[in-house]
Amino acid sequence: MRAIVLREHGGPEVLQIEEVDDPTPGPDEILVDIAHTALNRADTLQRMGMYNDPRNRAVEIPGLEYAGTVSAIGTEVTNWSVGDRVMGIESGGCYAEKVVTHSRQALPVPSNVELADAAAIAEVFLTAWDALVVQGGLTSGRWGLIHAGASGVGTAGIQIAKALGARIAVTCSAGKADACRELGADLVLERSPADWLGALNAEIPDGVDTILDVVGGEEADRNLKALAIDGTLVQVGLMGGGSAPVNMGLLLMKRITWIGTTLRARPLERKISLMQRFISEILPLFESGALRPVIDSRYSFEQLPEAHTYMETNANVGKILIDIA
Repeated sequence: MRAIVLREHGGPEVLQIEEVDDPTPGPDEILVDIAHTALNRADTLQRMGMYNDPRNRAVEIPGLEYAGTVSAIGTEVTNWSVGDRVMGIESGGCYAEKVVTHSRQALPVPSNVELADAAAIAEVFLTAWDALVVQGGLTSGRWGLIHAGASGVGTAGIQIAKALGARIAVTCSAGKADACRELGADLVLERSPADWLGALNAEIPDGVDTILDVVGGEEADRNLKALAIDGTLVQVGLMGGGSAPVNMGLLLMKRITWIGTTLRARPLERKISLMQRFISEILPLFESGALRPVIDSRYSFEQLPEAHTYMETNANVGKILIDIA
């Protein structure tokens, strides 16, 4: 099969297609012919040597999500058949024409979603739902705040919050504000260095209940100030850096819960549990039309370096997809 193999780390030019051996499914695994994949910030970090694949495979193939069809099943697999449409996430290996995944970690593609669009679902909707709802406790009537509201995770999080009846504020650049409003954001704030915290306090003086933050850095202290009593901050990324001074006293005075989380390095059993809950609680919202994938642009497999270059401009609203088949 063809795959992107990282022989060195660096700029987008290191993303080169090679011929490698096809993977073989184990007894409880399925083999997926990948038609489409998508870009994630973790991919750019891995390309630069800053976010290693936890699987420690001999051949380093990046890529965290896929959409395609089942082409082979293991001897113990009973929940999939050859030809089924499937999507999902993996710790790596999805910048390729084929990938092996555990049968209970894979997700069915909603009947009203084209396979070409399905690669824009798994990573961002799982991340947003897990952070806002499963760990962050966001429920109907409560306020949430999402940083980078026009990102893949941001656009997914806005939709999830509105589908659950919550109210949602986001930060984003001024040029992306309308896109966030169109998705249902109740309050759109211009990101730092604009005074988003002052604007938030003017509208929600008691603070928000849950924050999903992919930025970190200097936003950390502002996040603590923006939270309500008993609020929860869920840290899923550090685009702004991993170190910053914060007022630790706010953690005590407000009884704040600050959670650090990633999907990639979780044990398989925890991933499977999350996927099965996602199937029952979130996938029906795609079937009903309450949720939809938000796609910014598409590139061919051969254009993957250009897609990475584009992602690093931070110009996208929603997902950047790669058509492999």
